[in-house]
Amino acid sequence: MDEIEDVFVARLMTTDLHTVTPDTLVEDAAGILLDNDISSALVVEGGRLVGILTTTDFVEIVAKSQPKAETTVERYMTTDPVTAGAQDSVADVAATMVDRGFHHVPVVDADGTPIGIITTSDLAAYVSGTEPLTT
Repeated sequence: MDEIEDVFVARLMTTDLHTVTPDTLVEDAAGILLDNDISSALVVEGGRLVGILTTTDFVEIVAKSQPKAETTVERYMTTDPVTAGAQDSVADVAATMVDRGFHHVPVVDADGTPIGIITTSDLAAYVSGTEPLTT
């Protein structure tokens, strides 16, 4: 796997982002994930990343919240998420994902604006050779 050492996040990350705001209702956020067949949404406020909401968070939402309780994303999102830069090494990001048990790492620019996301699915597709590198 030495070749992965030279691959940068920008080449594997997904740039088709789905975002919500902290005041989005969890029911609406769930609809976005289901409608788009994705497992996370970036939480943005004023264009900047403030959190992430993943399908794993919905286990807690279901356990603690009444259906249609008009609960907002802010209550369940991960705040101050670990992020990557587009020029970070994929190997380094993958190591962080393994060490921390993450499945999603938002990619931000120098201003903290989300520009992509890298997921375990992106890494698996690359390693398996089923997903060509984007340029």
